[in-house]
Amino acid sequence: MKFPARTVSALAVWVLAAAFASPQTPANIGAVFSMTNATSGNEIVVFDRGSDGLLTLSATTYATTGMGTGAALNSQGSLAHGRDLTHQWLAAVNAGSNDVTLFELTGTSTLQLTSTVPSGGDKPVSVTIRNDVLYVLNAGNPNNITGFSIDAQGLLTQIPNSTRPLSAATTGPAQVGWSPDGEMLLVTEKQTDLIDLFSVDGSTNLSTSMVSLPSNGQTPFGFKFRGPRQLLVSESFNGATDASALSDYAVQGQSLTVLAGSVPTTETTARWIATTSSRKFAYTANMDSNTITGYHTSGGGQLTLLNVDGVTATTGNAPADMATARHSRYLYVLNSMDGTISAFHIERSTGALTSLGPAVAGLPTVGAAGLLAW
Repeated sequence: MKFPARTVSALAVWVLAAAFASPQTPANIGAVFSMTNATSGNEIVVFDRGSDGLLTLSATTYATTGMGTGAALNSQGSLAHGRDLTHQWLAAVNAGSNDVTLFELTGTSTLQLTSTVPSGGDKPVSVTIRNDVLYVLNAGNPNNITGFSIDAQGLLTQIPNSTRPLSAATTGPAQVGWSPDGEMLLVTEKQTDLIDLFSVDGSTNLSTSMVSLPSNGQTPFGFKFRGPRQLLVSESFNGATDASALSDYAVQGQSLTVLAGSVPTTETTARWIATTSSRKFAYTANMDSNTITGYHTSGGGQLTLLNVDGVTATTGNAPADMATARHSRYLYVLNSMDGTISAFHIERSTGALTSLGPAVAGLPTVGAAGLLAW
C-alpha cells in the first residue's frame, strides 16, 4: 500500500516528535516538610513529592514567626502531624524563642499559620498531637512537658495545670509522643538513660501520674509504637563506635517488659527511628556512620537485621530525622550536615532500600531539623 508523499512526510514528523518527546513528569501527590531552625527566623521548607517518590524543592516557605537555635536540636519530633474530624495540623517547635507554632494543612503542600504561643518552658525540642490535644517537650532547665488544646480555628490554649516535670531538672530529653490509645505520653531521657511514662486522664487530658523506668540500653533517643502496646526505642550508647542498638518493649500499664534488648545496629550513633505501616520493618538513622540500619520486626518482639553488616543504605552527611510516605513505599532522610534530603524506595516484601538518586538540597547545612512526609 502506498501513501501520498505529503502523508508520509507528516507521519515521519509525528514519529520523530514522539521519539524525542520528554517523558511526562509524574504529578505531585504529596509533600515532605522540614524546618530551617534558623536564628534569623524559623521557616518550614516544602519539597513536593511526585508519584515516583522523587522530591522537588518548592519555591514557597512558611515562617513560623518564631526563632530557631541554628544548631542541632538532638531530638526526634520537632515537627508533628495530627488531625481531627475536619482538619489536618502541622506543629513546629521554635527552640530559640521558646514557643510552638501550629499550621493547618489546607492542600497537598499548603500551610496556613493559625497560632504561635509560648511553649510552657524553655527550648522546646519535640511536639506530639493527638486529636485536638498537643503536648510539647521543653529541654531547657527545668525540663518539662506542657499540654495545649486546639480549637476549630487552630488556636492553641495552654491546658491549666498541664505542665509536668521530668525525672530531673536536666535530663537531655529527646522525644515526647502519645501512645496509640491516648492513655499515655512517653519521653526519652538521654542523660539519665530513662524512659518516662505519663498516665493521661482522657477527660481532662492531664497527666495523673508519672514513672521513670530504666532503658535497656544507654542513651535512649527516638521511639515508635509498633501496634498499641509494642514500643521500639533507638539507643545511641553515647556515640560509642559501632555500639548503637534498637530495643523492643511490651507496654503494660506503666511498665515496660523487654522483648528484644539492644539488638546492635553495628553502626555508630543510632538516634532517629522510622517504621513502616505494615509493622514489618523499622529503620534507624546512624548519624556518625552516615548509614541506615533496617530491621525485620515481629509480633512476638523479635528484631532481625535486614543486612548482616547493619548497612541497609548509605546517606549524606549526618543522617537525622526520617519519615515514610505513601503507604510506606518511600523513606526520606534529613542529612543534617548537608542540608539535603535523601529518598529511598522500600521493597515491600524484604524491606530493602533502593536510592532514588542524588539527595535534594534546600535546607541550611547546619541546624535544620524535623521531617514529615505524606
